[in-house]
Amino acid sequence: LERQLLMQNQMRERQTAMQIAWTREFLKYFGTFFGLAAAGLTAGAIRKKNPGVLLPIVPLSFIFAYQYDMGYGTLLQRIKGEAENILDTESTLLELPKGPLTYEDLEKIRRSQSKFFVEK
Repeated sequence: LERQLLMQNQMRERQTAMQIAWTREFLKYFGTFFGLAAAGLTAGAIRKKNPGVLLPIVPLSFIFAYQYDMGYGTLLQRIKGEAENILDTESTLLELPKGPLTYEDLEKIRRSQSKFFVEK
């Protein structure tokens, strides 16, 4: 059992590391896009003398800030803290509908899906 728990924890840590690495890589590409878009929109707003051209920068900046916070900031620590708070104070939200699965429930499902099982 201890080996299984260690393996599950290692898999969770590796998946989290992959998620952070993916976010950091995505941030490089999105950051480049955001920088070019901001420069282009700013130049267009100055040329046309219309500040409304800059409006797409607002949602793009929220996406950029989120991705930066996920990759290099404290977002994961805040998420972990909120998850711990939910586990401590709002655990009723985590209950499964109809309660936890039991062996008997699984057997009923297996029997109903089995083509070869004959009820005695």
